[in-house]
Amino acid sequence: MFFGHYEHTIDDKGRVTIPAKYRELLADGAYITQGFDQNLIVLTPHIFDQMYTRVNQMNIADPLARQLRRLIFSNADHIDADKLGRILIPSFLRESAQLNTAAIVVGVGSHFEIWSPNLWKKQAEMLQNADSNEQRFSVLDLTIG
Repeated sequence: MFFGHYEHTIDDKGRVTIPAKYRELLADGAYITQGFDQNLIVLTPHIFDQMYTRVNQMNIADPLARQLRRLIFSNADHIDADKLGRILIPSFLRESAQLNTAAIVVGVGSHFEIWSPNLWKKQAEMLQNADSNEQRFSVLDLTIG
């Protein structure tokens, strides 16, 4: 599983170093695609295959399903980490996520996200608002045990 958040630089070629804790989970490569919050999502092949299957089971006549397919798959690319643990982020994805010289790599369980520092700062501030969190998350069943 992917946990924690880390700040890394993006080199001139568009490569970002993946945290050492994540590298073993990417031994078989990964898929990178546009996220839902002006970020990027990096998924292991197993998780990407699950998403692919689920999205392809959606009714192709449904306009929302078609838009979701376009968002995920037209922006997806297969990636591999190099010997130094770096992945190359395609330029079109760097542009869509406003990534320039730095990135925040954020573990979210089954996958990780890549954020521009400015956009991550806004996201993190929102997540620190206890009153908003109570309203936002109270509809979710987080029952433990």
